[in-house]
Amino acid sequence: MAAPMRSGEGVTKETISQLNLEDVDSFSLIVDHVIGEKKLHTNVFLPSAFGAGMRQREEIMITKVFESCSFKATASGVVGVGLGMALGLFTVGIDPMSTYTTATPDQTPSTRAVLKEMKVRCASYGKNFGTIGFMFAGTECLLESYRGKSTLSNGTISGGIVGGLLGLRAGLKAAAFGAAGFALFSTAVDYYFRHG
Repeated sequence: MAAPMRSGEGVTKETISQLNLEDVDSFSLIVDHVIGEKKLHTNVFLPSAFGAGMRQREEIMITKVFESCSFKATASGVVGVGLGMALGLFTVGIDPMSTYTTATPDQTPSTRAVLKEMKVRCASYGKNFGTIGFMFAGTECLLESYRGKSTLSNGTISGGIVGGLLGLRAGLKAAAFGAAGFALFSTAVDYYFRHG
């Protein structure tokens, strides 16, 4: 804690005029050793507000893992499964035909039948969304790595590849429509998030 100043002490016109060459040299010496060319360089890292500074080996390794295409694709697949299961659960709740059986149309479905339908719908939606998320994130990351740039066209090309592959199960015409539709949709979403 600094000592309190007595009245009459402090910086005044008189004290400034009393500065001599020795005081200026002392200040220059201090500045030179603190931020100038005579600054002592050590291996001690002091955090700076202007940059990231040196990173630890573990931090670099974890960054490489998180930025790898396999991690991105797997994370997108897991998130896709979770969102698909949530959407499947939601659609079971609002679909009036989900537990309707043709054998007994006027009966209220049992709890077991409703839970079975929930399980089937959640598994189906989760698998589909997880597959799409895994494939799209993986192909987009591989395209970015191969091309060396992150542009809007990466999402378009990736959407075309994934849509074509998913539609190929139903034939060539479905693959063409799937590629075009998925490419347009992924371009629109990517454009919105980049410019929106």
